[in-house]
Amino acid sequence: MNGRERALELRAEIEKHDHQYYVLDAPLISDDEYDRLFRELQALEQAHPELLTADSPTQRVGGKVLDGFASVRHVVPMLSIRTETDTTASGAFAFDARVRRELKLSEDDPPVEYAAELKFDGLAINLRYEDGVLVSAATRGDGETGEEVTANVRTVGQIPLRLRTEEPPVVIEVRGEIYMKRDDFLRFNARAEAAGKKMLVNPRNGAAGSIRQLDSHIAASRPLSFYAYGLGEVKGWKVPVTHSAVLDALSNFALPVCAERAVLHGPQPLADFHRRIGERRASLPFDIDGVVYKVNALALQTQLGFVSREPRWAVAHKYPAEETNTEVLGIDIQVGRTGALTPVARLAPIFVGGVTVTNATLHNEDEIRRKDIRVGDTVVVRRAGDVIPEVVRVLPEKRPIMAAEFVMPGFCPICGSHVVRSENETVARCSGGLFCPAQRKQALIHFASRRAMDIEGLGDKLVEQLVDGGVVRTPADLYKMGLLALVSLERMADKSASNLLAAIEKSKQTTLARFIYALGIRNVGETTARDLARHFGSLDRILAADEDALMQVDDVGPVVAQCLREFCAEPHNLEVVEQLRAAGVVWAENPVEKTTQPVEDSVLAGKVFVLTGTLPSMTRDEARAMIDAAGGRANATVSKKTDYLLAGAEAGSKLEKALKLGVAVIDEAQFRLMLGQAQEE
Repeated sequence: MNGRERALELRAEIEKHDHQYYVLDAPLISDDEYDRLFRELQALEQAHPELLTADSPTQRVGGKVLDGFASVRHVVPMLSIRTETDTTASGAFAFDARVRRELKLSEDDPPVEYAAELKFDGLAINLRYEDGVLVSAATRGDGETGEEVTANVRTVGQIPLRLRTEEPPVVIEVRGEIYMKRDDFLRFNARAEAAGKKMLVNPRNGAAGSIRQLDSHIAASRPLSFYAYGLGEVKGWKVPVTHSAVLDALSNFALPVCAERAVLHGPQPLADFHRRIGERRASLPFDIDGVVYKVNALALQTQLGFVSREPRWAVAHKYPAEETNTEVLGIDIQVGRTGALTPVARLAPIFVGGVTVTNATLHNEDEIRRKDIRVGDTVVVRRAGDVIPEVVRVLPEKRPIMAAEFVMPGFCPICGSHVVRSENETVARCSGGLFCPAQRKQALIHFASRRAMDIEGLGDKLVEQLVDGGVVRTPADLYKMGLLALVSLERMADKSASNLLAAIEKSKQTTLARFIYALGIRNVGETTARDLARHFGSLDRILAADEDALMQVDDVGPVVAQCLREFCAEPHNLEVVEQLRAAGVVWAENPVEKTTQPVEDSVLAGKVFVLTGTLPSMTRDEARAMIDAAGGRANATVSKKTDYLLAGAEAGSKLEKALKLGVAVIDEAQFRLMLGQAQEE
């Protein structure tokens, strides 16, 4: 037997034993015998590098440290599944009713056939096999684009590097979940603790964090498992007609598929499945947060389609969150990127929902008042959705005598600016939007955005570096930067720095509307900024206007007027505005700007448009400019005041809402016809 034949024989033998050990949990040989086979194959491949292939078992052990993850665009999007909020049996009946309604089935029609399976608590992954060999693996990402993590996924023993079939598909993408079993998680943490190393937080984070390690040796050291549950792109393979048959076929390919699944007919069997699994949830070897129902026939899945990027033919039916008791040690205030002040309870550590919890959100001041939460209270804590810990209720019989009521601070704990709370809002906010360090990054990102100051090249990552490095504190600091400050940043060459400085210099020539919008004043969007610029014609007039004067502007009501006055009342904000003007940011301030309002008899005068989808021959910005020039208004959201929805390809939830409200829906051709009429007038 020559070297090539022996290598093929060893690979086949090792793959068989990998499947027996990792998938079937029924090893046929001892670890020593397995290691002997593995070492022989390694030695053979090292002596004859031409025999090494991508699907060799030796490629599981981890390779070089990666520089970073490349982006992978999913040919077939990895969409999320709608969650059924009713965790009782009624959730199954509600899903079945929606499906039957969408399929236009009557009471006399037979029950719908469903595939029921578990909702794993791990990391969604897409495995791409070409001619039966694993060539790439990618995370879900945003559903359209994920991260390429092939080197790490190769280390997961349950994932075959070559499909077990003599006639593999030309291309088959397998969707599934990488997870960590509870016992494996506990054993790993026990070893890490004994060695004085960092322990994993919980099985879910352990799985996700392992796959996103830049060093694949770390991933190889983690006890990861995998279950397949669906398909992505497929070429050169006759796909079975049902989802359950697809899972059977994947199992035949040596891909692990969870045995806890069933084909059921009608809603009551679904509810029974949900109940049975719920009763056994704690004894399962891995974490789940619910079960998933899918219409079994793939033809019916196609007929049902999608809504808001979620399949109509599937739903995740979750379980109630787990609860336990603990003590509130204190209430801290966190300031978010948008200035929202969120009270957070510091808790005596407890183990709930599979993790140790030391903090829980209290949402807002009203919620604390409603639940009457005080420092020293014993409270019931729940991991809502098995993810975010929250305080459910107080146990008043255990309250200490000296427990004091919570009072929201009047000044921001980060920057000292006034804390404000608009009428009809539950959230208190820091008013130092342009100054507050907690809001610094978000303020800069918004300031530089395309529809604001349009500073090309100043993206999220660069803003992170500028702020973290102490180069920039406020938007005004952008106009004080020099070349030396930029080239010292990571991955910033001379040319890139020069281009950014040129873009910053160019942005000094702007419009009053863009500048107002760039300030990031709460509730002041692009349309409101344009209306303010038209009405007042001067920034100084806007800053000096009282609430009554502001409410003379179209569509500026008490809430927007209050937000404007709160912004202007904070000296820190006005100081940044003056620094921007001193740095050379200019626009045409002319009261005559108000005369650009359209004539009343124009076809589009006063009409409110909302845009959605991709238009055939113009961008949304171009369409907005045309609407504005013709006397109309382009708003961001659909409401009863919307006159027209201008819809292009792949229109989403805005189209659904417009249809529900009876808003007229037009395409680009109809829009151009209306523009032509407006121009004729």
